[in-house]
Amino acid sequence: MEIHEIMEILPHRYPFLLVDRIVELDDNRIVGIKNVTINEPFFIGHFPGNPIMPGVLIVESMAQTGGILLLKKVDNPKGKLVYFLAIKEAKFRAPVRPGDTLRNEMILKKFTRGVCVMEGKAYVGNRLVAEGEFMAKVVEVNDGQEKED
Repeated sequence: MEIHEIMEILPHRYPFLLVDRIVELDDNRIVGIKNVTINEPFFIGHFPGNPIMPGVLIVESMAQTGGILLLKKVDNPKGKLVYFLAIKEAKFRAPVRPGDTLRNEMILKKFTRGVCVMEGKAYVGNRLVAEGEFMAKVVEVNDGQEKED
């Protein structure tokens, strides 16, 4: 799945769209890629002379990847959003720097009545850089008003 297909599913746009490509997708697993470049706006201040991708944005990239998996599982995904409810056991193992390719692997563990639990791991090459357990909910959005799916 290339960027134009991702943009049809996710509402995020630059500078907050943090998934460039989906390389694997099945019923309960997705693998997404974020190419990290020096042109990312957050590198201006994080940190001058030692650019490191903020951990919260690594987690957001993982969450967006998982959101694609969830929205592919529901009817009428264009009328829905994924809200993340909790992130448990988040751990950051190594820095992510300009030039790295961040590979997010998300596995759906449970999906009931629009609420899910996913296990996520982020890698640069074969090195684990971040991991956590994500809880999210799919909500329907009509005219800016949300309602439960």
